[in-house]
Amino acid sequence: MSITPKKIRVIGIPLDLGQSRRGVDMGPSAVRVAGLEARLEELGHVVEDAGNIPVAIPEQKTVGDPRAKYLKEITATCTKHAELVLKTLEGGKVPLVLGGDHSVAAGTVAGVAEFYRRQNQKIGLIWIDAHSDINTPESSPSGNVHGMPLAAIMGLGPPELATINGFAPKVAAENCVLVGVRDIDSVEKENVRKTGIAVFTMRDIDERGMRVVMEEALRIAGRGTAGYHISLDMDWVDPEDAPGVGTPVRGGATYREAHLAMEIIADHGRMLGVEIVEVNPVIDEHNRTADLAVELALSAFGKKIL
Repeated sequence: MSITPKKIRVIGIPLDLGQSRRGVDMGPSAVRVAGLEARLEELGHVVEDAGNIPVAIPEQKTVGDPRAKYLKEITATCTKHAELVLKTLEGGKVPLVLGGDHSVAAGTVAGVAEFYRRQNQKIGLIWIDAHSDINTPESSPSGNVHGMPLAAIMGLGPPELATINGFAPKVAAENCVLVGVRDIDSVEKENVRKTGIAVFTMRDIDERGMRVVMEEALRIAGRGTAGYHISLDMDWVDPEDAPGVGTPVRGGATYREAHLAMEIIADHGRMLGVEIVEVNPVIDEHNRTADLAVELALSAFGKKIL
């Protein structure tokens, strides 16, 4: 099995301010405990763990605006995180980010986009998730910021998160793809249509098959870009295989479909960075979800059956 060795930097962001159910702050630890570093090294990659970015906990802070709870703290964390992702890429390493909740993506994508912007290049984004995460403070029924990172990345707001590194949007709408969505708020549907991003729902995957969907998604994200960032929310996988996630929704990708998607990403060889978010060990069974997160990371980084 010949895999081009990559230098990978693991970055943990134990942030759970973006949602109301606690526990995803322990996600990075759970994924590390499942052997992430050693198993990537077995494939021939060189892995360095940068540890965790310091994050405030809800007990220390006030909620702030109820329409975008803890936005100030989340923005501060994402800004620090964007900086580290930028430095990671400058050092020739691939960022592998372990969340916390999905609001960390606003920082990851800001860092990746900034690195390529400095070289006058655009990036694509593949958002693999049960939810579209494109709420704004105005549209969100809960005020939980983990439902807003894609809106921030697309420049819809909240402005503090949207303008990290001083530019928006981070990704052009024609290079942004949602894969596997199956639970979208009614006002959020408007935001999806407004941006014009490509969407493949679970129905598309059922009807057309994972291979066709992923090939098309990668073509859209890769058109005229330096490559694409992969943002993987573990709730994309069906709760049967990934019970320990922030917001489980029935009817997700199967174990094999999830692997196939990652294997196809690896085949194309244009992944610029990847994050795996919303692992919640508090409601997991024997760390199964974190273990699957590691397996999916391995597939994304080139592990094959044969």
